[in-house]
Amino acid sequence: MSNESQNEAQDAELVTDDTVEVAPLAEQDAAPAADEAAEPVEPVELPQVERTPLIAGNWKMNLDHLQAIAFVQKLSWALKDARHDYADVEVAVFPPFTDLRSVQTLLAADKLSLKLGAQDVSPHESGAYTGDISAQFLAKLEAAYVIVGHSERRHGHGEDDATVGAKARAAAAAGVTPVICVGETAEDLAEHGAAAIPVAQLEAALAELPKGAEFVLAYEPVWAIGSGQAATPEQAEAVARALREAILRARGEEAAGSTRILYGGSVTSQNIAGFMRQPNVDGALVGGASLKSDEFSRIIQFKKHVTGA
Repeated sequence: MSNESQNEAQDAELVTDDTVEVAPLAEQDAAPAADEAAEPVEPVELPQVERTPLIAGNWKMNLDHLQAIAFVQKLSWALKDARHDYADVEVAVFPPFTDLRSVQTLLAADKLSLKLGAQDVSPHESGAYTGDISAQFLAKLEAAYVIVGHSERRHGHGEDDATVGAKARAAAAAGVTPVICVGETAEDLAEHGAAAIPVAQLEAALAELPKGAEFVLAYEPVWAIGSGQAATPEQAEAVARALREAILRARGEEAAGSTRILYGGSVTSQNIAGFMRQPNVDGALVGGASLKSDEFSRIIQFKKHVTGA
């Protein structure tokens, strides 16, 4: 073969190789054009309603009934000295079961404006359920709220979405407002993103809860609870908005506008203001910081930090 023929053959091979490489790139170049042609996703319009903030203290398994009495007295004095308006920011405490009667008696006798809540409830009204506490019992103790679906119950006691929904239903039937907890683990966050698991947990609970029943929602990223590393206000807002959109789809505009969504997970007096500036965050479910009356009082008075008053 002559040199000229060899060069022509090499040129043909190069053209063939270039064609193979270029074809996928040409297909990739066509993809953005398809994206550009797609209809833009319109943001969901949420109802603009002013909601009374709720600051709730979950004591978990801390403080006996005598310590509880002393704590509530000290907290009430601190808030009275600060001239706290309970109509402006609602405050609730969630003591262990053995403390409920003592705290309820104190609240009634001293006419204190703190609300009382319980940390758990049975899905059953009554019967052979050793260790369970009926929502009817909580109602008799004038408990306004009860926590259901806290991550420590889900992971430590194997409670699934169906159980959480049944507990919420039982509470609502007795006239006690369920505080439905939702949240994702670090593994959930990495696999599904921030809002997917909380929204799925909410939808499962709402499937059990009668239409028109009042509830409070608490978003607690499991990876933030007790870690000292809270979610950012922007992260909390993104999930809270997704949750409110889910309420809108499931229950309509009125429920989406009136339902309060709390953030929980390493809340302190230093970061509460940032969360409360977010349009879809309506309060906080406070853990460890709610066991220190001075710190909890400062969290309750977050408006002084938000407004600069």
